[in-house]
Amino acid sequence: GIKWMSSLEAKIEDAKDKKPTAEKLERLRREKVNRFRHQHRISIQGTDLPDPIATFEQLQEEYKVHPKILENIQAAGFQVPTAIQMQAIPVMLHGRELLASAPTGSGKTLAFCIPLLTHLKQPRNKGFRALIISPTRELASQTHRELVKLAEGTGFRIHMIHKAAEAAKKFGPKSSKKF
Repeated sequence: GIKWMSSLEAKIEDAKDKKPTAEKLERLRREKVNRFRHQHRISIQGTDLPDPIATFEQLQEEYKVHPKILENIQAAGFQVPTAIQMQAIPVMLHGRELLASAPTGSGKTLAFCIPLLTHLKQPRNKGFRALIISPTRELASQTHRELVKLAEGTGFRIHMIHKAAEAAKKFGPKSSKKF
């Protein structure tokens, strides 16, 4: 027989039959991510890129960042990640290489220090396990200061070495051969 229905009923019937496909859901997710990036003026290039984060809490939920590190971020007064942090942190937590550019004061130091501590997982007595090279003493001091605040209570030991002679005094004469 013939089934008679209004055009409104036909639209509702069609909507019931059409479940969102995985491709459509993925396209909608990508559109949402692209809107978020555009809104925060995040420009990124590459393939298979991780989605940006909107909150620091996502770091613990999605990337298992140490709770003490997140506590230290909040204690330092950071409520919401900056644009560079939103995208750079997930990229580095995925073990990807990154070349990032952002204005002074935009949070680049925190953006690379969080993944650094997360990759190290926990302190070990195995000498230097990470090295940050800075072009100026002032930048090295700033990075050291921020990393000390971020790592507080985690057991990591943060050192700044700016002269080989001081390294020999602080870590022993064989430090240049040892590390």
